[in-house]
Amino acid sequence: MSEAALEEVSVLSSIYCGEGEFELVQQSAQDGILVQINSTVGGERGRNLSLLFHLHPRYPSCPPDISVSSTGLSRTQCHNIRQKLLDQASALPPEPMVHQLVDWLQQCVEVTEEFRGGEKKVKETEREGRWTAVLLLDHIRSRNRYIGLLERWTQQLQLTVRLLLGRSILVILQGARPDIKEFCCLLKTVRVDVDSSGKKCKERMMKVLAETPLSSSCGHSLQSFVVKEYQSFPELNAAFQELNITELYQQILPSVSD
Repeated sequence: MSEAALEEVSVLSSIYCGEGEFELVQQSAQDGILVQINSTVGGERGRNLSLLFHLHPRYPSCPPDISVSSTGLSRTQCHNIRQKLLDQASALPPEPMVHQLVDWLQQCVEVTEEFRGGEKKVKETEREGRWTAVLLLDHIRSRNRYIGLLERWTQQLQLTVRLLLGRSILVILQGARPDIKEFCCLLKTVRVDVDSSGKKCKERMMKVLAETPLSSSCGHSLQSFVVKEYQSFPELNAAFQELNITELYQQILPSVSD
Protein backbone atom coordinates (compact mmCIF):
# COMPACT_ATOMS: atom_id res chain seq x y z
CA MET A 1 0.00 0.00 0.00
CA SER A 2 1.16 3.55 -0.68
CA GLU A 3 2.71 5.95 1.80
CA ALA A 4 -0.01 8.43 0.83
CA ALA A 5 -2.71 6.02 2.01
CA LEU A 6 -0.95 5.34 5.33
CA GLU A 7 -0.45 9.04 5.91
CA GLU A 8 -4.11 9.72 5.10
CA VAL A 9 -5.27 7.16 7.66
CA SER A 10 -3.16 8.90 10.30
CA VAL A 11 -4.67 12.26 9.38
CA LEU A 12 -8.22 10.86 9.39
CA SER A 13 -7.76 9.46 12.89
CA SER A 14 -6.82 12.97 14.03
CA ILE A 15 -9.71 14.69 12.27
CA TYR A 16 -12.40 12.23 13.37
CA CYS A 17 -11.19 11.88 16.93
CA GLY A 18 -14.54 11.90 18.71
CA GLU A 19 -15.79 8.76 20.45
CA GLY A 20 -16.89 6.22 17.83
CA GLU A 21 -16.13 8.52 14.89
CA PHE A 22 -13.19 6.63 13.37
CA GLU A 23 -12.03 3.02 13.29
CA LEU A 24 -9.20 1.34 11.41
CA VAL A 25 -10.96 -1.95 10.64
CA GLN A 26 -8.26 -3.75 8.66
CA GLN A 27 -4.81 -3.14 7.20
CA SER A 28 -2.77 -5.52 5.06
CA ALA A 29 -0.43 -5.32 2.10
CA GLN A 30 -2.58 -7.82 0.18
CA ASP A 31 -6.07 -6.36 0.74
CA GLY A 32 -5.33 -2.71 1.51
CA ILE A 33 -6.95 -0.63 4.25
CA LEU A 34 -10.49 -0.64 5.59
CA VAL A 35 -11.59 2.39 7.61
CA GLN A 36 -14.98 3.27 9.08
CA ILE A 37 -16.15 6.83 9.69
CA ASN A 38 -19.39 7.61 11.52
CA SER A 39 -20.78 11.01 10.63
CA THR A 40 -23.97 13.06 10.91
CA VAL A 41 -25.26 14.30 7.57
CA GLY A 42 -28.22 16.48 6.67
CA GLY A 43 -28.05 19.47 8.99
CA GLU A 44 -29.88 19.84 12.28
CA ARG A 45 -32.39 17.09 11.45
CA GLY A 46 -29.81 14.90 9.80
CA ARG A 47 -29.13 11.20 10.27
CA ASN A 48 -26.11 9.28 11.48
CA LEU A 49 -24.29 7.52 8.67
CA SER A 50 -21.71 4.78 8.88
CA LEU A 51 -19.25 5.05 5.99
CA LEU A 52 -16.89 2.17 5.23
CA PHE A 53 -14.00 3.01 2.88
CA HIS A 54 -11.91 0.22 1.33
CA LEU A 55 -8.59 1.66 0.17
CA HIS A 56 -7.09 -0.80 -2.30
CA PRO A 57 -3.32 -1.42 -2.36
CA ARG A 58 -3.13 0.83 -5.46
CA TYR A 59 -5.09 3.66 -3.80
CA PRO A 60 -5.11 6.61 -4.46
CA SER A 61 -4.38 5.65 -8.08
CA CYS A 62 -7.86 4.10 -8.02
CA PRO A 63 -10.85 5.39 -6.01
CA PRO A 64 -11.96 3.58 -2.85
CA ASP A 65 -14.87 1.19 -2.57
CA ILE A 66 -17.54 2.63 -0.29
CA SER A 67 -20.32 1.13 1.83
CA VAL A 68 -23.06 3.23 3.44
CA SER A 69 -25.40 2.19 6.25
CA SER A 70 -27.79 4.03 8.57
CA THR A 71 -30.43 3.07 11.09
CA GLY A 72 -32.50 6.06 9.99
CA LEU A 73 -32.59 5.39 6.25
CA SER A 74 -33.87 2.65 3.99
CA ARG A 75 -31.55 0.40 2.01
CA THR A 76 -32.55 2.26 -1.18
CA GLN A 77 -31.60 5.61 0.32
CA CYS A 78 -28.24 4.26 1.51
CA HIS A 79 -27.63 2.84 -1.97
CA ASN A 80 -28.41 6.22 -3.56
CA ILE A 81 -26.00 8.02 -1.22
CA ARG A 82 -23.32 5.39 -1.89
CA GLN A 83 -23.71 5.88 -5.64
CA LYS A 84 -23.36 9.65 -5.30
CA LEU A 85 -20.17 9.14 -3.28
CA LEU A 86 -18.75 6.74 -5.87
CA ASP A 87 -19.55 9.18 -8.68
CA GLN A 88 -17.89 11.99 -6.76
CA ALA A 89 -14.82 9.82 -6.05
CA SER A 90 -14.48 8.95 -9.75
CA ALA A 91 -14.54 12.64 -10.64
CA LEU A 92 -11.72 13.56 -8.24
CA PRO A 93 -8.01 13.47 -9.18
CA PRO A 94 -6.03 10.37 -8.04
CA GLU A 95 -4.96 11.65 -4.65
CA PRO A 96 -6.08 11.03 -1.03
CA MET A 97 -9.78 11.84 -0.98
CA VAL A 98 -11.59 10.26 1.99
CA HIS A 99 -11.87 13.45 4.06
CA GLN A 100 -12.86 15.38 0.94
CA LEU A 101 -15.64 12.88 0.24
CA VAL A 102 -16.98 13.03 3.80
CA ASP A 103 -16.87 16.83 3.72
CA TRP A 104 -18.65 16.87 0.35
CA LEU A 105 -21.28 14.49 1.69
CA GLN A 106 -22.04 16.74 4.66
CA GLN A 107 -22.62 19.72 2.37
CA CYS A 108 -24.33 18.04 -0.59
CA VAL A 109 -27.89 19.33 -1.07
CA GLU A 110 -28.88 16.28 -3.12
CA VAL A 111 -27.87 13.98 -0.29
CA THR A 112 -29.77 16.09 2.23
CA GLU A 113 -32.87 15.52 0.11
CA GLU A 114 -32.47 11.78 0.66
CA PHE A 115 -33.18 12.32 4.35
CA ARG A 116 -36.57 13.89 3.74
CA GLY A 117 -39.18 11.27 4.32
CA GLY A 118 -36.53 8.91 5.65
CA GLU A 119 -38.58 7.95 8.67
CA LYS A 120 -41.55 7.19 6.42
CA LYS A 121 -39.38 4.87 4.31
CA VAL A 122 -38.19 3.02 7.40
CA LYS A 123 -41.75 2.56 8.63
CA GLU A 124 -42.80 1.23 5.23
CA THR A 125 -39.96 -1.28 5.39
CA GLU A 126 -41.04 -2.33 8.87
CA ARG A 127 -44.58 -2.93 7.61
CA GLU A 128 -43.19 -5.32 5.00
CA GLY A 129 -42.21 -7.59 7.88
CA ARG A 130 -39.07 -9.42 8.94
CA TRP A 131 -37.70 -12.68 7.62
CA THR A 132 -35.79 -15.55 9.15
CA ALA A 133 -33.09 -17.42 7.24
CA VAL A 134 -30.83 -20.34 8.20
CA LEU A 135 -27.42 -20.62 6.52
CA LEU A 136 -24.97 -23.53 6.50
CA LEU A 137 -21.28 -22.52 6.47
CA ASP A 138 -18.54 -24.79 5.17
CA HIS A 139 -15.81 -24.00 7.73
CA ILE A 140 -14.42 -21.41 10.15
CA ARG A 141 -10.65 -21.71 10.45
CA SER A 142 -9.65 -18.11 11.25
CA ARG A 143 -12.24 -17.87 14.02
CA ASN A 144 -11.57 -14.37 15.35
CA ARG A 145 -11.45 -12.77 11.90
CA TYR A 146 -14.48 -14.65 10.59
CA ILE A 147 -16.72 -13.99 13.59
CA GLY A 148 -15.56 -10.38 13.75
CA LEU A 149 -16.67 -9.80 10.16
CA LEU A 150 -20.02 -11.51 10.76
CA GLU A 151 -20.66 -9.27 13.75
CA ARG A 152 -19.71 -6.15 11.79
CA TRP A 153 -22.05 -7.04 8.91
CA THR A 154 -24.80 -7.74 11.45
CA GLN A 155 -24.50 -4.17 12.71
CA GLN A 156 -24.15 -2.57 9.29
CA LEU A 157 -27.16 -4.38 7.82
CA GLN A 158 -29.26 -4.01 10.97
CA LEU A 159 -29.76 -7.76 11.26
CA THR A 160 -30.01 -9.99 14.29
CA VAL A 161 -27.86 -13.10 14.11
CA ARG A 162 -27.21 -16.28 16.07
CA LEU A 163 -24.10 -18.27 15.10
CA LEU A 164 -24.34 -21.93 16.13
CA LEU A 165 -21.03 -23.81 16.26
CA GLY A 166 -20.96 -27.59 16.38
CA ARG A 167 -20.97 -30.54 14.00
CA SER A 168 -22.47 -28.15 11.46
CA ILE A 169 -21.92 -24.38 11.43
CA LEU A 170 -25.28 -22.63 11.20
CA VAL A 171 -26.23 -18.97 11.03
CA ILE A 172 -29.76 -17.89 11.94
CA LEU A 173 -30.59 -14.42 10.63
CA GLN A 174 -33.59 -12.18 11.20
CA GLY A 175 -34.23 -8.90 9.39
CA ALA A 176 -35.40 -7.36 6.15
CA ARG A 177 -35.13 -9.79 3.25
CA PRO A 178 -32.88 -7.50 1.08
CA ASP A 179 -30.47 -7.18 4.02
CA ILE A 180 -30.35 -10.96 4.46
CA LYS A 181 -29.54 -11.31 0.75
CA GLU A 182 -26.79 -8.69 1.08
CA PHE A 183 -25.34 -10.64 4.04
CA CYS A 184 -25.25 -13.79 1.89
CA CYS A 185 -23.64 -11.86 -0.96
CA LEU A 186 -20.89 -10.58 1.35
CA LEU A 187 -20.15 -14.12 2.52
CA LYS A 188 -19.51 -15.23 -1.06
CA THR A 189 -17.57 -12.16 -2.24
CA VAL A 190 -15.38 -11.15 0.73
CA ARG A 191 -12.35 -13.15 1.93
CA VAL A 192 -13.74 -14.09 5.33
CA ASP A 193 -11.57 -17.10 6.20
CA VAL A 194 -8.44 -19.04 5.22
CA ASP A 195 -8.24 -22.30 3.32
CA SER A 196 -6.31 -25.44 4.33
CA SER A 197 -3.08 -23.87 3.05
CA GLY A 198 -3.58 -20.67 5.06
CA LYS A 199 -4.57 -18.45 2.13
CA LYS A 200 -7.49 -16.06 2.55
CA CYS A 201 -10.66 -17.38 0.94
CA LYS A 202 -14.33 -16.63 0.39
CA GLU A 203 -17.29 -18.64 1.72
CA ARG A 204 -18.23 -20.04 -1.69
CA MET A 205 -19.78 -23.22 -0.21
CA MET A 206 -22.35 -21.40 1.94
CA LYS A 207 -25.90 -22.73 1.51
CA VAL A 208 -29.25 -21.18 2.39
CA LEU A 209 -31.11 -24.05 4.07
CA ALA A 210 -34.33 -22.18 4.85
CA GLU A 211 -35.89 -18.76 4.39
CA THR A 212 -39.33 -17.73 5.58
CA PRO A 213 -41.27 -14.69 6.84
CA LEU A 214 -40.89 -14.24 10.58
CA SER A 215 -44.16 -15.22 12.18
CA SER A 216 -45.63 -12.77 14.69
CA SER A 217 -46.29 -15.77 16.92
CA CYS A 218 -42.56 -16.31 17.39
CA GLY A 219 -42.48 -13.60 19.99
CA HIS A 220 -38.72 -14.05 20.64
CA SER A 221 -36.34 -11.83 18.73
CA LEU A 222 -32.61 -12.45 18.73
CA GLN A 223 -30.10 -10.26 20.42
CA SER A 224 -28.02 -8.38 17.87
CA PHE A 225 -25.23 -10.99 17.59
CA VAL A 226 -24.82 -14.17 19.66
CA VAL A 227 -22.34 -17.05 19.29
CA LYS A 228 -23.46 -20.37 20.80
CA GLU A 229 -21.81 -23.80 20.75
CA TYR A 230 -23.73 -27.07 20.74
CA GLN A 231 -22.56 -30.66 21.21
CA SER A 232 -25.55 -32.71 20.05
CA PHE A 233 -28.72 -32.59 17.97
CA PRO A 234 -30.90 -32.20 21.09
CA GLU A 235 -28.87 -29.10 22.00
CA LEU A 236 -29.24 -27.78 18.45
CA ASN A 237 -32.98 -28.45 18.58
CA ALA A 238 -33.15 -26.59 21.89
CA ALA A 239 -31.51 -23.55 20.28
CA PHE A 240 -34.28 -23.46 17.66
CA GLN A 241 -36.96 -24.10 20.28
CA GLU A 242 -35.66 -21.15 22.28
CA LEU A 243 -36.48 -18.95 19.29
CA ASN A 244 -39.84 -20.62 18.63
CA ILE A 245 -38.74 -21.71 15.15
CA THR A 246 -38.88 -25.49 15.63
CA GLU A 247 -40.48 -25.91 12.21
CA LEU A 248 -37.29 -24.53 10.64
CA TYR A 249 -35.22 -27.05 12.59
CA GLN A 250 -37.31 -29.86 11.11
CA GLN A 251 -36.83 -28.32 7.67
CA ILE A 252 -33.03 -28.12 7.87
CA LEU A 253 -32.48 -31.37 9.79
CA PRO A 254 -31.87 -33.55 6.68
CA SER A 255 -29.12 -31.17 5.55
CA VAL A 256 -27.22 -31.28 8.85
CA SER A 257 -27.71 -34.98 9.56
CA ASP A 258 -25.67 -36.22 6.59
